[in-house]
Amino acid sequence: MGLPTNFVVRAAEHTATGTLFDLPVTVRFTPQEVTIAPGDGSTISSGLGGRSWGDLGAPQFTPTDTSHSYTERGTYSASAVIHYRAEVDFGRGWRPVPGTLDIATGPHLVRVLEARSTLVERTCDEGPRGPGC
Repeated sequence: MGLPTNFVVRAAEHTATGTLFDLPVTVRFTPQEVTIAPGDGSTISSGLGGRSWGDLGAPQFTPTDTSHSYTERGTYSASAVIHYRAEVDFGRGWRPVPGTLDIATGPHLVRVLEARSTLVERTCDEGPRGPGC
């Protein structure tokens, strides 16, 4: 409670092939935005779905573009919606499809407890990139 929880949603471009109107077709889905719902009524919008603290080279509990700080203890059902742009190719090049395809993730339970202190190997003066520093 009170510390940033970093949400990361992986979304990648992918294609699917099939037949539409008796013609072979390939559809390409490209993620445009990710909307994260931490489960407490708030939302976070991110173009790429966030990155882990390790990928960012940041200490744990560092605020990020996709982090959220819960204000109350409890169990929350967090989820996300990935907004995809679609393009089709009937063998003559890619054509955009108007609108987006919004795909929801399944819920993930987040248990929020009180944060009173963080056990660390060194003080923030000794290790300024440590958790909580």
